[in-house]
Amino acid sequence: MIITIIEILLKILAVVVPLLIAVAYLTLAERKVLASMQLRKGPNVVGVFGLLQPLADGLKLFVKEAILPTHANLVIFIASPIGALSLALLSWAVIPYNEGEVIADVNVGLLYIFAVSSISVYAILLSGWASNSKYAFFGAIRAAAQMISYEVSMGLILLSVILCVGDLNLTSIVMAQKEIWFFIPLMPAFIMFFVSALAETNRAPFDLTEGESELVSGYNVEYAGMAFALFFLGEYAHIIFMSLLTAILFFGGWLPPVDIIPFNLIPGEVWLGLKTALFMFIFVWVRASFPRFRYDSLMMLLWKGYLPLSLGFLILTASILVTFNGLCPNI
Repeated sequence: MIITIIEILLKILAVVVPLLIAVAYLTLAERKVLASMQLRKGPNVVGVFGLLQPLADGLKLFVKEAILPTHANLVIFIASPIGALSLALLSWAVIPYNEGEVIADVNVGLLYIFAVSSISVYAILLSGWASNSKYAFFGAIRAAAQMISYEVSMGLILLSVILCVGDLNLTSIVMAQKEIWFFIPLMPAFIMFFVSALAETNRAPFDLTEGESELVSGYNVEYAGMAFALFFLGEYAHIIFMSLLTAILFFGGWLPPVDIIPFNLIPGEVWLGLKTALFMFIFVWVRASFPRFRYDSLMMLLWKGYLPLSLGFLILTASILVTFNGLCPNI
């Protein structure tokens, strides 16, 4: 019993520790890429080529004073950032890094991810409410409306993938792409999913929860020090997670692009890491390229654009699979 518990804890640490390091250095990579695109140098003072900048930023936030608003609900105010990071880490429990390499290989992995993602809205909403500040509350409402709205479209897109596989298990979804990656037959779904992922993670050009001009930084305006850092870590962990999920759902996960000997010699974890890094780069690239949407444009894009399109594509996918049932015996 004790040995089993220790093995589970070691598995969790093997995922969480590299993830936190990746989150720290994703912030550095983002600043370097943005600087390069804007013809600047970026962080280059702390450590060789600025490699110690994330540690310096973490130390700065750690030693900052934790400010607690006088009229805030202190229990929820403190619990919200902890919940935001915890929920961002919980989703990684069902992510397979190679065949058989997963903490919990559950049959409803995709449903579990969707459930945890839905609950994470509460951490944002409660953080704004517990701050007892109008500006923080407005930012929290905007964030909740944005995240809940785009989850509707993402759910319909995921149903298209599930129909093609006939299973909610993430390993099964990857193995179903041995012949062809899903981004080819499901190209419209992939595009809508990735744009919805940008909105789901509150990234540019959909970073409307952090409208500095009208919301004074949004739902986290009353947070300082490590409490603010936890929100920051949760957001970037979610970016890495959505990039990884995109690679698993549409780009074959750990499978090589071509099933030939030179590519097969590279471990599956390396292929999955390269695909994830590509999508993280696109996250940063989009931030550097597009201005922020207006909030009404953001909602119009979903409710008048992606929702009917994703529903129509789901019906089209189901119709094709039923018509050619012999090509997909799982349906």
